[in-house]
Amino acid sequence: MPSIFTKIINGEIPCYKIAESEDCLAFLDVFPIAKGHVLVIPKKEIDNIFDLDDELLSRLHLFAKKVAKGMQQSFDCKKIGVSVVGLEVPHAHIHLIPINAVADMNFAKPKLEFSKLEMQAIAERIKENL
Repeated sequence: MPSIFTKIINGEIPCYKIAESEDCLAFLDVFPIAKGHVLVIPKKEIDNIFDLDDELLSRLHLFAKKVAKGMQQSFDCKKIGVSVVGLEVPHAHIHLIPINAVADMNFAKPKLEFSKLEMQAIAERIKENL
């Protein structure tokens, strides 16, 4: 059964797309822990990030770097935090999160909610800075 991320890649489920390459996709997390929380995924469905072949793992991280640079310009934050948890969806993914403190990376925090218009505006702001 395809993961929810594969369904997003295939266009079966909509997303707030930030960037896309031949191998990777970046989109807003719909259950964010911070405004601008982005997920970066390989288009190939592999559960564990360390099961990606070295080439794809490298391309995924370089793609994430490009997205993080755009995010850094888009938000008033000290850094873009990076996390690979991999428990929520059985598809490798990287969390990119605008942060000002270590506590901002706490996935146990209540998830934020934004309207569709706010999500679209956040996505556009990041895309403008890529």
